[in-house]
Amino acid sequence: MKTSKYLIGLSLFATSLLLSSCGNFFDEKSNSNLPSDAAITDAGTARAAIIGAYDEVQNYYSSYTTLGTITADNVVFNGSLSQYLQLDQVSIPVDNVVTVAAYQGIYQAINSANTVIALVPSVNDPVLTTTEKNKILGEAYFIRALGYFDLGRGWGGVQLRLTPTKDIASLKGVKRSTLDQTYDQVLADLTKAEQLLPDATASDSNLRNRAQKASVRALRARLHLYRQQWSDAENYASQVIAETTKYNLVSPYKAFFTAPYLTSESVLELTFSANDKNGFWNLWYLSNLGGQYTLKPSDSFVAKVKNPTIGGTRSALVAGTSPNVYGVLYNSTAGADPFYLIRIAELYLIRAEAKAHLGDDVTVAGKNKLAEALQDLNVVRNRAGLANSTATTQADILTAIENENNIEFAFEAHRWFDLVRTKKVGIVLGVTNTNLWLFPIPGSDILSDPDVTQNTGY
Repeated sequence: MKTSKYLIGLSLFATSLLLSSCGNFFDEKSNSNLPSDAAITDAGTARAAIIGAYDEVQNYYSSYTTLGTITADNVVFNGSLSQYLQLDQVSIPVDNVVTVAAYQGIYQAINSANTVIALVPSVNDPVLTTTEKNKILGEAYFIRALGYFDLGRGWGGVQLRLTPTKDIASLKGVKRSTLDQTYDQVLADLTKAEQLLPDATASDSNLRNRAQKASVRALRARLHLYRQQWSDAENYASQVIAETTKYNLVSPYKAFFTAPYLTSESVLELTFSANDKNGFWNLWYLSNLGGQYTLKPSDSFVAKVKNPTIGGTRSALVAGTSPNVYGVLYNSTAGADPFYLIRIAELYLIRAEAKAHLGDDVTVAGKNKLAEALQDLNVVRNRAGLANSTATTQADILTAIENENNIEFAFEAHRWFDLVRTKKVGIVLGVTNTNLWLFPIPGSDILSDPDVTQNTGY
């Protein structure tokens, strides 16, 4: 304490020194409340900052996964909390706790990435090599791209905040972008990330839980799929699939989601541990197993996944007996199970879908794209112990791919968004009001920022 050296006597002189020092004392900044431009100054703080950005992705992903599952047909509400019932019924108010947590959590991750992007280039520390600095920056661009992609497919075009948010005033004047503009920003960030990130080796200890070039290419494949840019989707999916020393489907199916994790199935996953727990299992497990049993596999999904001609070995996704069937993808009650951001199975099905759409394009018909689409589809089916698909026409092959996606990624953040992008929400779920195909912007954000406009219908 600065004042201690002045407490020697009781003279007026000493007292005046004490009083004059109080101003300096109260001006001191708390170590837990440092301004962002003082928070990243060397190698240690740069490394800590990018880990913090990943932590923010961890924080929003349970809410985001819930949005991608309970709103669709594989998962139903089975609890007492109204926020989940609202999602299950696709009757979502602007203050729904889960949508607010996901939306605001994504922006927190983006802001963490923005801080890294803004400050790491100016760090002057010989310990932080150019290679490592580029890797940290590449990861930040990837995290920002992931955040804006997740916002775009959930809420439509959003505000693009590309610099750190230091105070409320810095948010003013940023209007919502269109969905195309939002996806353009995702592409720009992924392009930058691919330039900066290393092409990791198979022995890299962070190969599957931190962004690498392959992670970027995989997310690009997904982005191009959503934008119906079929050739690009095929190209980027193929680049990842070709890295056979790093990424392969594992057998049996359940091997990728039971310990030990970080299998060759994962292109990128969010890892947890005993000291950094994932509590998402709690929403899935029966009360006698310590869970809340809020999210429950639907009867229709259970029937499909247990049908040996549809689910195959993927019946391992569920356990228990009717009516107490529960999902076990998030299976570690110790909280160590990960979130799977991108699996190699998705890349096969992205490429299959892209090739199927290209199948009737005269410029590529000579390459027999439909046959190639079937080959990719069958790779995923065969891993699940299923026979090859009997689909032949383009329409039938696309339907078969859609059905495979539905089972393969039943409890991951896919189904709702797949139905929206293929415009099947009305057909499958009966939600014909297309306004409801986007989630509402949180009402608190609308009230606090006059530049934010609400999605139509809310």
